[in-house]
Amino acid sequence: MPAVPMIELWRGGLLESVHMGHAVICDETGQVVQAWGDLDAVIYPRSSCKMVQALPLVESGAADRHGLTDAHLALACASHSGAAIHTQTVERWLAAIGLSESDLRCGTHLPWDNETKNSLVCSGRQPCQLHNNCSGKHAGFLTYSRHIKAGPEYVEPDHPMQQAVRAVFEELTGLPSPGWGIDGCSAPNFATTVHGLARAMAFFAAARETGDARERAAHRLVRAMGANPVLVAGEGRACTELMRAIGGRGAIKTGAEAVYVAILPEIGRAVALKIVDGGTRASEAAMTALLVHLGVLDPAHPVVRKFLDVELRSWRGLHAGEMRRAPGFPA
Repeated sequence: MPAVPMIELWRGGLLESVHMGHAVICDETGQVVQAWGDLDAVIYPRSSCKMVQALPLVESGAADRHGLTDAHLALACASHSGAAIHTQTVERWLAAIGLSESDLRCGTHLPWDNETKNSLVCSGRQPCQLHNNCSGKHAGFLTYSRHIKAGPEYVEPDHPMQQAVRAVFEELTGLPSPGWGIDGCSAPNFATTVHGLARAMAFFAAARETGDARERAAHRLVRAMGANPVLVAGEGRACTELMRAIGGRGAIKTGAEAVYVAILPEIGRAVALKIVDGGTRASEAAMTALLVHLGVLDPAHPVVRKFLDVELRSWRGLHAGEMRRAPGFPA
């Protein structure tokens, strides 16, 4: 089934752009409750699956062995903005396990946090790997690798760290991964279907503190994300603002190329979506629409106006158009 229209942009009374996508809502068992587009479309989850990549860290006992808090676990699942609250926590985390920024293998990019970025640029300083949005995930990789006494090149696909990730990823998605690609942070990213990704998130939605080791680990990660939304992304970012808007009662996570997931334990639902053209503005809008549709986000909340029902204005402040959901989505 082809992708369906999800988000539209209107200008001067004309439809200017349409973002097409696929989306799946699952119940706690991974069964499809509602779907749009092709639920069997194969995608890279990118950073939307960081909680799956963090499961070995917690399930193995490595997190407890090294005294990791919920703040550390939120960062292990984060695509953070590189603000001081992110970089300083990761730096202290690495020091506590006897490592440093040079042990990371995520590479360097300018931070997304404007204050930090401007400070670096104005002072002539260069960013380091701590500013990489994935540095928390990589600190988790290093912690697990130390725990199992594996080598330092933890992003190699045949490294025990990545083999552990692939094993849990395939178990939770319920499918053998058809392949992998190298993510922006140099770690392998395993492909699955949109339904497979939603099925994996359903495991997290169903996980309870009284379950087995894997369920307890999944429950802990979701709780950590919901309790620390600013660590998962950053001020002004959609993941942070949407988790705040639903009162921290779940985990919401973006991935590059317009993938988004939501884990909603209180209502026993999980969501995965992919906007085909890779437009982040559309994935943020579509996820907002789905959260309203599921009844966990008040349609009158200001965040809905920020990410979904958006008024477009010219640089002089004139009304120019609107971004809104396409007819029939997500009804």
